[in-house]
Amino acid sequence: MAEHVVLFTGPMGAGKTAAIQSLSDIDPVRTEAANTDRVTADKPTTTVALDYGEITIGPDEKVRLYGIPGQTRFEFMWKVLMKRAVGMILLVNNDNPDPIGQMLYFIDYFHELYQRGGAVVAISRSDVGAGPSREDYYAALAAARPGLSIPIFSVDARSPEQMKIALFSLILNIESRAALPAGYEGTRR
Repeated sequence: MAEHVVLFTGPMGAGKTAAIQSLSDIDPVRTEAANTDRVTADKPTTTVALDYGEITIGPDEKVRLYGIPGQTRFEFMWKVLMKRAVGMILLVNNDNPDPIGQMLYFIDYFHELYQRGGAVVAISRSDVGAGPSREDYYAALAAARPGLSIPIFSVDARSPEQMKIALFSLILNIESRAALPAGYEGTRR
């Protein structure tokens, strides 16, 4: 059976743990601890090492789902988990004060992963009030990172159906980018 690793990246409170919970065929492994930064995300616990789940997507393919901790102080875990990954689903909390800035930060940080695989942006909490639209995210991405081809979705991270759409879009993004002719620069910048 072919196995692939997908990272769920993004800031604390964006829905990475919920997304893995909604997708996983097994009970996810979590490394939760008391959240000492309630200003950034008002939730009782936060991931401190990783979240882990699995989903079988066909008779011969399994995807291992790894959620990174969102705080930059755990950046060493980001580097460890990024090594085996084929792509990432970047979750961004739309009611955060600067969700577009966070999106660009994580895209820059994980640019190497995007280059060798692919990425999808999943905007969470876009239904709770004012915040940038999907078009705002696309415009900011095009202005700041010309040439990047990254699908952007609004999602409820707790919804298995919505997260499967994001995951399958990531797989399609990876496969379509791998099929580009050698030397093609249009979406590989």
